[in-house]
Amino acid sequence: MPMQIFRTRLYKTQLLKILTHISKDKVSASEKFYTDLDKQINNLVHSAFKCRQSFYSNDENVRDMIFMKYTIQFKVYKNKISILKIFNKNKPRSQDRYNKTSSQ
Repeated sequence: MPMQIFRTRLYKTQLLKILTHISKDKVSASEKFYTDLDKQINNLVHSAFKCRQSFYSNDENVRDMIFMKYTIQFKVYKNKISILKIFNKNKPRSQDRYNKTSSQ
């Protein structure tokens, strides 16, 4: 069974905010960003572990992919990859189960 990619609701929400922000300046840039990012994410099925272990998580299956100054955090499972979130300038939200610095 080939690996599948799932995008979390959090990721989709964060991506929409980023695309909306980019489109304020230039809609075509927003569309290109989305298309290019989607290609990169779809390529993860071939080489997910090429990306570094997440700086923000102790779980070796949580990885960071860098794309145009954005960090895309994802988790690799046996038969799937979950795209967890996308953020800029290496600043994740502090309240997050995949974040080393989260307060419990």
